[in-house]
Amino acid sequence: MSALKDIKVLDLSRILAGPFGTQILADLGAEVWKVESPWGDDTRSWGPPFVGDESAYYLSANRGKKSLIVNLREERGQKIIKDLASKADIFVENFKVGNLARFGLDYKSLAEVNPGLIYASVTGFGQTGPRAQEPGYDAALQGMTGIMSVTGEADGGPTKVGAAWIDILTGLTSIIGILSALHEKSISGRGQHIDVSLFDVGIACMANIAQSYLATGNSPGRIGNAHPQVAPYQDFRASDGDFMTAANNDDQFRRLCETVGLPELAEDLRFTTNALRVENRNELEKLLNDQIGAKPISHWMSEMQSAGLTVTPINTIEDVFKDPQAEARNALWNVDHPTLGNIQLLGSALQHLSRTPASPQGHPPLLGEHTSEIMKDVLDMSQDEIDTLLSEEVIKDR
Repeated sequence: MSALKDIKVLDLSRILAGPFGTQILADLGAEVWKVESPWGDDTRSWGPPFVGDESAYYLSANRGKKSLIVNLREERGQKIIKDLASKADIFVENFKVGNLARFGLDYKSLAEVNPGLIYASVTGFGQTGPRAQEPGYDAALQGMTGIMSVTGEADGGPTKVGAAWIDILTGLTSIIGILSALHEKSISGRGQHIDVSLFDVGIACMANIAQSYLATGNSPGRIGNAHPQVAPYQDFRASDGDFMTAANNDDQFRRLCETVGLPELAEDLRFTTNALRVENRNELEKLLNDQIGAKPISHWMSEMQSAGLTVTPINTIEDVFKDPQAEARNALWNVDHPTLGNIQLLGSALQHLSRTPASPQGHPPLLGEHTSEIMKDVLDMSQDEIDTLLSEEVIKDR
């Protein structure tokens, strides 16, 4: 059973934040109509790497959707979108603020067609404020909202998170907003406009780090892989490489000290509380590393796990998928693709719901793969009408 099996989503988003969110809806069973330009979602060409003609980037965020090509600059194309919006529950777009209003596809216009429509706008800076008209991209917003200032080694320069951190979090936040609005609609019968921006999400997700600034007036800086408010909580260097471990409270710290053969550190007046350990983190790190460096990772993994401590390797992406836990949790999904055959995609983290788990609803669509199907099955067009629209390039299929 799929949680969203009766939900229809009209998706005019591209790149990552919007498509990542609508892929979640697709995995949960919603029917997602992905509207593309004749050249397609920009990420179709973002590579290498490619799998056949499909970019790995595009494959990561578009599973289970139906692709149709509609010319939004053509009046009949705009009518197609309005007609689809009249049948949709959710509309997602990430156009520059005001652009869709030129086509009569803004929230106010579509709410007249479908008062119950949940309309989500995903932008760089939101619908209001002095920067609302500016485009916004993940790396730029990582710089602007503070994450780069606290990422990297203490003596290094600003560093962005390797994954598109703000894009992904914005996609997740948009879905929280959409599902909240969907629930409220079940009570009121009314839709609403959801305004989500990379800027807002980037700031909100600085969480305890930003709150530390509010508490002290001092901007936190870079401290490598250590935790700003807990020690020890970082990477350590064994004889054959690095691993991560943490001691979140005094009891865990005592067990860590005993495990590494330095029980006296738990009684050392420099380290008896977490606040003192944070204050004296450099001395503590050196003492622990001097001891840990004498033996291999496998030794410390075994010993610390036996002591009930959190300890993990620092994996490459290849290592991640070789971990037995990844296999046990079905981290990879096998999906049949019309041109690539059977491909592996990242599984959904929502696949472990007890009654309505996320599951693959289909392959990432080929560009325009479902144009004619949607015109016929959703909008009840005749084949002659479809052929006319195709010949006059109002719509396009593959």
